[in-house]
Amino acid sequence: MAGRLGQSLPVGNEGAGTVIGAGASAEAQALLGRVVAVMGGNMYSQYRTVKVKQCLVLAPDTTAREAASCFVNPLTALGMTETMRREGHTALIHTAAASNLGQMLNRICLADGIPLVCVVRSAEQASLLRAQGAQHVVDSSQPDFTDRLTEALVSTGATIAFDAIGGGRLASTLLTCMEAALSRKAGEYSRYGTTVHKQVYIYGGLDIGPTEVQRNVGMYWSIGGWLLTPFLQKIGPQAAQALRERVAREIRTTFASKYSRELSLSQVLQADEIRAYAGKGTGAKVLINPSLPL
Repeated sequence: MAGRLGQSLPVGNEGAGTVIGAGASAEAQALLGRVVAVMGGNMYSQYRTVKVKQCLVLAPDTTAREAASCFVNPLTALGMTETMRREGHTALIHTAAASNLGQMLNRICLADGIPLVCVVRSAEQASLLRAQGAQHVVDSSQPDFTDRLTEALVSTGATIAFDAIGGGRLASTLLTCMEAALSRKAGEYSRYGTTVHKQVYIYGGLDIGPTEVQRNVGMYWSIGGWLLTPFLQKIGPQAAQALRERVAREIRTTFASKYSRELSLSQVLQADEIRAYAGKGTGAKVLINPSLPL
């Protein structure tokens, strides 16, 4: 973080609000009075000027609260399933799967018929996802975690994972269990392991320690980073727009977000509030509402 000292940095990746002023073009004028969502940086502010093409136009009865988080988590979840398809996989694994994003991903996979293996860290998180229809949920805190994970991978055939943890040996465990599941179907032994490529993408850093890999996964595997913006640039504007339009259509269902509370811009800067919202916990998402009194 040392590089940030002394710099003025924009804060807030995404947000939503009502258009109160617009340029002269017909496209801009058509947005007057409409609620739009924006991903453009510096969104933690009362007023923001953006280009028309940056705005996601929502249904007329959509509120700013409903649309406040309709970019990062929804497009990340859709990006995971789209990456899965484009790279030739048919099922996927997701860690920290009880998160707001994880619950969205579960709803996407149920709607689209994609086998999903949800990895969680407590019995409470497992119960939460099962109550929402998740079919394959494994708890990493249990002693039989690897056995249950392997069985879920045999059942689903998942060979790609998106890992929010990052550090430690979880990514390695995912690869090990993929290899174990694939080995059950292998015709003969090979010192190089199975010939199906196994992929883990790290997209978060809940554990900021080193990522450790045990070399018991054969030779057909990769671990890499995954970020939303490069993914959207890679698939191009037309495909990216199609994903955004799905989010707008399903903002109250598949991509609905829940918030534990709302904070004003001044409350966000209070030390006690910072300690609270900086913590990592399921169901603790906070909405920053610039319209609240300072």
